[in-house]
Amino acid sequence: MTAIVAHRGDSSVHRENTLEAIRSAIAAGADTIEIDVRLTLDGEVVLLHDSTLNRLWGIDANIADLTLAEVEKLGGGELRIPLLRDALHLMHGETPLLLIDMDSSEPAAAAHRVVATSGSTARVAWCGHIDAMKMIRRRDAAAEIWMPWGEASAPTALDLAELRPAFVNLPHVYVGRALVAAIHSLGVRVSCWTVDDTEQMAWLLSIGVDSITSNQLALLLCLRDNDAAATVQMLPRARLIARELASWAVDYVRKHHVTTVATKANPADHVTEIDLAIERVVRAVIGAQFADHCFVGEEFGGEAQADKPCWYLDPVDGTANLANGMPWTSFSLALVMDGAPVVGVVADPWRGVVVEAEAGGGAWAGGIRLCLNEPDAEALSAPTIGPAPDPLRGAMVSTELAAHAAWPGMLPMLEALSQRYCTMRIMGSGTLTVAGIALGHGIGAVIGRFGPVDHLAAVLIVREAGGVVLDENGDDTLFPASGGVLAAANRQTAEQLHTLWREAITQ
Repeated sequence: MTAIVAHRGDSSVHRENTLEAIRSAIAAGADTIEIDVRLTLDGEVVLLHDSTLNRLWGIDANIADLTLAEVEKLGGGELRIPLLRDALHLMHGETPLLLIDMDSSEPAAAAHRVVATSGSTARVAWCGHIDAMKMIRRRDAAAEIWMPWGEASAPTALDLAELRPAFVNLPHVYVGRALVAAIHSLGVRVSCWTVDDTEQMAWLLSIGVDSITSNQLALLLCLRDNDAAATVQMLPRARLIARELASWAVDYVRKHHVTTVATKANPADHVTEIDLAIERVVRAVIGAQFADHCFVGEEFGGEAQADKPCWYLDPVDGTANLANGMPWTSFSLALVMDGAPVVGVVADPWRGVVVEAEAGGGAWAGGIRLCLNEPDAEALSAPTIGPAPDPLRGAMVSTELAAHAAWPGMLPMLEALSQRYCTMRIMGSGTLTVAGIALGHGIGAVIGRFGPVDHLAAVLIVREAGGVVLDENGDDTLFPASGGVLAAANRQTAEQLHTLWREAITQ
């Protein structure tokens, strides 16, 4: 049976890494209780995940700069920061395993010394930074170690030789059936972190993962004990994985500087090591989570099959911007089934915005549902004196170049819009240009040449936000067979823009 790990104690009920969180996890029936340790200025081992006190205490101070006496002045009772030896004494005689996590090697020696001299009967295991695990192994040949691993491919026997781990411990997005089987074949168990979504919990339970770490302890225990793994639903899980990949991509782009720029079809068709690195990771994760799906990516290609779900990825849409130091790029990932996108995620790394949509489930950003309001029906039906207001007048419409050149009809359309006092913008990321309509960034967008990897996620987001998506013929479609695509905030605007667009491309 899959073991359940309470992440930082019962952290959805009590403050993380406190004695109350540990007590609650014991009472709830957790098999393992994970805690984090750090060192104070005077070398005491305390339970704390972050290196600073900002998030939990609102104090701009590093734990490593404070003495234990100063730390003990913070709060009291349930909220106090405990020592590792306090947690060991609390776990004395208790059944759950205490899993001690470290994100660097710094506290390893002191933490091991506390455990060895505590006199507690608590069962202890170790996880976290690879260098910390090596230090623990050198000090204790019998220590139970959960070895960190951050790849979708399994470690080899040689990778395991030094640490001799009981578990290989991975981010949950890398864990699929093939990986579980490969690690089991080495005689090692599989643990993954940190899983708070019902569908992903059920999936991991169904594929035989040995240990799952979660902040939602009660939910995960309930799912395991009631065999909810038999009811896994694919689309909600696909949306979760897409969202997590988008969030990861945001972080990756912000942390990595461009060092290498190459070109593909022409000098204006850029690719960087960031594009390639993101696509490799996304392919690996999708391959682990949805092994029977197809994949088409901007950098490494692929081919869709009519009878299989297919993922479409542009790791960095707007690479010319990225290569030239312009902070206006995006990440686009969409899942297509039966010829239409059913899950789509777009991320703007520079503003930290992730927008997602599921067919029939709406479009969302930051937990808020996006709703593009149609013009008031009563106002539209009421009699008017003189001509109806022009929805384009004073508004903004966006477009994108076809690669580095204007698309056929783009310049005539620019002229037609200008005559109606409507401003056109070209920002350099077709993904953001289209998805931005759902966020209220302008009233419409016209793309002269539809590209699945660039636009599928964005058009789904606009449709689910209540907007309108048309092809060149004026048909409502999210996957045009040819030509371009138009997205607008409402039907009236869409029709006005489509008329101008058709006139422009026929000139």
